[in-house]
Amino acid sequence: MRKRKRTGILILLFFVIIIVFFAWKLFGPVVTPPSEKYFYIYTGEDYKKVKDSLLAKKIIRSEMLFDQVSKYAHYTNAVKPGRYKIEEGMSLVNLVRMLKAGRQAPVAFVINKIRTKEEFAKKIGANFECDSLSMISFLDNTDSLVKYNLDTNIVLSAVIPNTYTFLWNNTPSKIFKKLFGEQQKFWTPKRKQEAASFHLTIQQVFILASIVEEETNKQDDKGKIASVYYNRMMAGMKLAADPTIKFAMRDFALKRIYNKYLSYSSPYNTYLHEGLPPGPICTPSIKTIDAVLNMPLTNYLYFVAKADFSGYSNFANTYTEHMVNAKNYQQALDSIIKLKQQNQPL
Repeated sequence: MRKRKRTGILILLFFVIIIVFFAWKLFGPVVTPPSEKYFYIYTGEDYKKVKDSLLAKKIIRSEMLFDQVSKYAHYTNAVKPGRYKIEEGMSLVNLVRMLKAGRQAPVAFVINKIRTKEEFAKKIGANFECDSLSMISFLDNTDSLVKYNLDTNIVLSAVIPNTYTFLWNNTPSKIFKKLFGEQQKFWTPKRKQEAASFHLTIQQVFILASIVEEETNKQDDKGKIASVYYNRMMAGMKLAADPTIKFAMRDFALKRIYNKYLSYSSPYNTYLHEGLPPGPICTPSIKTIDAVLNMPLTNYLYFVAKADFSGYSNFANTYTEHMVNAKNYQQALDSIIKLKQQNQPL
């Protein structure tokens, strides 16, 4: 009798151990996060592809248990593409629940200064499932942009530098739709009224701000530089903005703009063509856009870097005054160059 009782206890203990073991495998922290912390499921991938990838990355260890949990959760035919964060200590059950629900880890997409559509498309391709070619195809497609009342020249005026939250598997059209929606929110009635006070459209403000953005990093000077270009526009003068030459030539490393560059054939060359270029030459910061919207009323028509190399500019109403400022800067620059040459080792 005692022997039978002992056997019964042993059998019960065995089943308890088995239950605890499988409970641990199902609900315990058995999932191993990948080194990159995220697991990606591409559009079109099926259950087998997902399972094989999880096994290959050693996120899961048991194919059999994953199959059982997936079948019970009805995940085998409910694969959702996306970017999923695998947390330390996650259980197999929670992993399958997350994948089935499509609970993605959103992408915090930071946009700073971008100069070209190609640069923007490359940044998209580096952060999302869609590649740069599909993004540039969207940006260069008039049919894609017509509903936004944009063309291929001013398309980047819809991109306000900021941090945005997207799903990793968003398509180019979804990404752009959200950016455009945020741009619409940015242009508040107050900002639109400020633009209208200068008889400028929001696209014209954006283009002007893009030139100012490339001219200076000094916030105190941005409004005054904007006023120079605005005054030139109102006077029927050419803007003659050096950054537009760099953009036209697609050579952003140019340190100085020589006379030989001024005749470069491009609609973006503001030494050749009057008015603003057909599109922005970069995506200006919000601070720069607001500096343009709040630019002071001046008579400035010229500006040149200060001779103290502080990064600030001297502003002038007349060409004569400007030439004095320009001469002072050139002399200071020549002195620096001469000093460097004298200190060069033989």
